[in-house]
Amino acid sequence: MKKIFLSFSALCFLMTVRSQETIAPAPKQSQPIVITNATIHVGNGQVINNGSIVVVNGKITAVGASVTPPAGAKTIDAQGKQVYPGLILANSNLGLVDVNSVRATSDVREIGDMNASIRSIIAYNAENKVINTLRPSGILLAQVAPEGGMLSGSSSVVQLDAWNWEDAAYKTDNGLHFNMPSFLPRPRFGFGGGGGRGAGGEAPADPVKEALEKIDGFKAFLREAKAYNGVKKPEETNLKYEAVKGLFDRSQKLFVHASTVKQILVAVDMAKEFNLDMVIVGGEDSWQVADLLKQNNISVILSQPHSLPILPDDDVDQPYKTAALLQKAGVNFAINDDDGQTRGRNLPFNAGTAVAYGLTKEQALAAISLNAAKILGVGDKTGSIEVGKDANIVISTGDILDMRTNNITQAFIQGREISLESHQTQLYDKYKKKLGVKDAF
Repeated sequence: MKKIFLSFSALCFLMTVRSQETIAPAPKQSQPIVITNATIHVGNGQVINNGSIVVVNGKITAVGASVTPPAGAKTIDAQGKQVYPGLILANSNLGLVDVNSVRATSDVREIGDMNASIRSIIAYNAENKVINTLRPSGILLAQVAPEGGMLSGSSSVVQLDAWNWEDAAYKTDNGLHFNMPSFLPRPRFGFGGGGGRGAGGEAPADPVKEALEKIDGFKAFLREAKAYNGVKKPEETNLKYEAVKGLFDRSQKLFVHASTVKQILVAVDMAKEFNLDMVIVGGEDSWQVADLLKQNNISVILSQPHSLPILPDDDVDQPYKTAALLQKAGVNFAINDDDGQTRGRNLPFNAGTAVAYGLTKEQALAAISLNAAKILGVGDKTGSIEVGKDANIVISTGDILDMRTNNITQAFIQGREISLESHQTQLYDKYKKKLGVKDAF
């Protein structure tokens, strides 16, 4: 039975792979493009009604209610449509995991605790079929991050229309990922359900002491790495120390995966001690220390707003309200979707939920575009529809944050009009022909 199950899983995977071989990346932009008569959501809170956008050589060269199109430009009439900056999926395993249930398709973690020199971009599979399911939701860029251990390695930002990882790379090694130890006790059951005792009957270790020892070990690693990188010509090469050099000149960020107040407080102290550019990932309890995060200029990536609160005393809708509380406190934050089932597709709708709980629509849009771009270190290139930035743009017939009306008709990455086709759209078109029906949606 086990062999049959594995064979079936592998067959399903191969069928998915082979079903989309004809979807190729778009060629480089060959002529200027002008998008006219659009409602433009800039991404920085500004909305331009009946506006136009000019794109030349992959860059936005003009935005406004009155622009002069260049000679020979292709015109796209967006009358009655909404134009948005391409959405950004932060902290994902996109391209590192194909099928969650098939271990051979997962390349997201390494063994060991201190894997500073691991680079997720090297393992990124630009032909991952999940990618094609994200673009029709308006998601054009993603941060691919390693997992596992204490220091997992470095993440990179990729654009989602590429032949290989070299083409996909948008910003490589933008930060390192540290998994904050838990300060909460974990039950250890021995033989016969030992009530929290180990197999030999010993009492469980002190979780706070264990966590603090691990943190002290990481701090010692940082001190050694800082000393190593302060030497012009070290006698011996240490790849792990060299991999974290960017933390000390702040060219790289430290993404600390932390949920509880205790974890976040320890992270803040670490940021102060080593003068780190830090981002909290997860941040379920970040609303309780929002003022402290603001004072220390620490950003937050809210991993999964569609979830239950982590503490029994919290309001049941606390995860939905957290974004609005961070906004009120002035904390820079991004909204994410790290659900293992949706694989990022619900990113705009998670932001839409935050609108129902206190954010404005433009604030929610910024949380998945410009805010996310700034947090990932690419805010100078993307995240908003502004002159000089890459033309990462999506056009929708309805509100991109609303699951009912989100309908992306065109999308551009660096001025290239990309395909919105996927395995799902192929099946949709196939059975429309079989049944002889027109579009159902």
